[in-house]
Amino acid sequence: MGVSSSGKSTIAKTLAERLGWRFADGDDFHPKANIEKQRAGQPLTDDDRWPWLQSIADEIDRAIASGEKIVVACSALKRAYRDLLLHGRDDIRIVYLNGSKELIAKRMAARKNHFMPPTLLDSQFKTLEVPGPDERPMTVSIDDDVDGIVSAIIKQLPA
Repeated sequence: MGVSSSGKSTIAKTLAERLGWRFADGDDFHPKANIEKQRAGQPLTDDDRWPWLQSIADEIDRAIASGEKIVVACSALKRAYRDLLLHGRDDIRIVYLNGSKELIAKRMAARKNHFMPPTLLDSQFKTLEVPGPDERPMTVSIDDDVDGIVSAIIKQLPA
């Protein structure tokens, strides 16, 4: 989890590959209306997000019910969003990709062909509720390269 351009998709995909797990990108669960709204420079509202988050939660539940291991990239910016995704499960862990606004803005400016424009970065940081200790987050700095970030996550996974 983390704001746009924090590296969620890249890190989650690489983590899934290294663990031999399935990868799912939360962006793929957005209805077309959400993508178009963001493309137009409009931040999503909670009403826009709830059905999207529920579809991700349903996918997580399907994977776990079938015994599958999955890594999901999802912004999950608010505690209420994470609560919906996890709904009390303790067999799911949140990885918070933490980085400065300056670094993320630089990455966002360099990104090509993504529906999230740089003008929405402020709204992402305004919405962000950093996970608290009771959520048992794995907080990882994004100041390293992809391999270093993924290795830092793997070191924090339970044996």
